[in-house]
Amino acid sequence: MDTFGIEKICCGALAMLIALSTTAIAATNDDARVKPMPDALEIRFALSALPPALRDDATVYVLDPAQGYRVARKGASGVECLVERTPWEMGELRDDVYVPLCYDAAGASTLLKVKRDAAELRVHGMSGAALKAEIEKRWKDGTYHAPGKAGLSYMVAPLMRAVGPPDLHVHTMTMPHLMFYAPGLTNADIGAKPNLADPESLMSPFVDRQGNDAQSYIIQMIGEAEKAKIVSTQQDLLRDLCAHETVLCLDHATHH
Repeated sequence: MDTFGIEKICCGALAMLIALSTTAIAATNDDARVKPMPDALEIRFALSALPPALRDDATVYVLDPAQGYRVARKGASGVECLVERTPWEMGELRDDVYVPLCYDAAGASTLLKVKRDAAELRVHGMSGAALKAEIEKRWKDGTYHAPGKAGLSYMVAPLMRAVGPPDLHVHTMTMPHLMFYAPGLTNADIGAKPNLADPESLMSPFVDRQGNDAQSYIIQMIGEAEKAKIVSTQQDLLRDLCAHETVLCLDHATHH
């Protein structure tokens, strides 16, 4: 999850409110502790960001809140997956963010590394503001850089929890999509006119700037029929996520 927002909106690996979403606002503070997820469930959740045919060969990380991410399963395809819990772009720490995502080899060594580092900095006790400043410094000094070639991040999971319209609070939602690396690209460059108040306008490709120009992506939403199939074929995962944490229930009530 990232601070974004179709070029300027805060947060989430593009967390936009489309069908099956419900509003949920949680307390945020720099003492928020990340609740660990059982390894087996976290692996399933992370891999759900990939099309099924790609899952067997992917590397998967799980989060140890006391140490950061560790490899739970090594794959051979170059694709790497995790559930993001600490979006550096927010400038604050939360305990209720869950964003399953996967990057190809080019993105895993660049963009996904930033996400793993953010989790490690949180372990070291940094505040949300200090963590954000440190990541921004690393982008500026060249520690981090955009992928050197075209590629994509897979985010076709049946559920994610991140910031989204209309109120830019954290929501639990179904919003499968693909993110193609597009550093420095803008919506004007491709003639896109996304409107967060109009979900239909988001079904065509548009650019999402997530924190800085290097973390810009062309977003392609998954169609409604495909989205319905993703949800229907992963009911076991959705049930287990809901049992693990109430805020991961698609039909949960508003939380404060």
